[in-house]
Amino acid sequence: MAFDPDRVTTVTFDSYSTLVDVDATAAALTEHTDIDDPAPVSQTWRERSMQYTLVANHLENYETFYEINRDALAYALAAHGLDVPADDREEILEVYHELEVFDDVRESIERLHEAGYDTYVLSNGNPEMLDSMVDHAGIEDLVVDTISADELETFKPEPDLYRHAAGRTGTPIDELVHVSALWFDVQGAIHAGMQGAWLDRKSTPWEPFGAEPDLITEGLAELADRLGC
Repeated sequence: MAFDPDRVTTVTFDSYSTLVDVDATAAALTEHTDIDDPAPVSQTWRERSMQYTLVANHLENYETFYEINRDALAYALAAHGLDVPADDREEILEVYHELEVFDDVRESIERLHEAGYDTYVLSNGNPEMLDSMVDHAGIEDLVVDTISADELETFKPEPDLYRHAAGRTGTPIDELVHVSALWFDVQGAIHAGMQGAWLDRKSTPWEPFGAEPDLITEGLAELADRLGC
């Protein structure tokens, strides 16, 4: 489906990889481990974290996203042969409270805000993680609220989570566009009845599986352009 900006009244944003850069975990890994190249460990950590959320949905075995990240980090370190004490693992994990913010976040969301769009964060992150992310990103004055998977104890791309977001925003679901750098998040939003915008920050190909995004942008400024801001 082609993107229809005239239908949009509310914008929801994913958090990790969309507003803040999860690749910034590499610095914390370097600080607390004896490795020359933290990128493979960081990648395993992120991939395992996403896999655990999907499995948790199917097994109805909910843990908060912070706890899942803790488990995924433990696996990633072990998989790469790194023996890291528990205290150091906790310090690495805490990087999620202060991940690097992408340069286009504040300015682009401000443009949407000034144009009259309601903006929210819709994330797997639990409330404490989202509070710190919004504060660290400096967008607390622009975002109406954060909507956490913890409210339903289920993770993306479960359709009920997107429908819950529509209810929380008080917006008909077809007037929402969800913006995410995660392909399955975009598809989940579309399946639930939202428009889905894929933020292709890394110039990667779209997945051949499942629905196509309604919109593909390389950055948030382009999204604001398409919404006439």
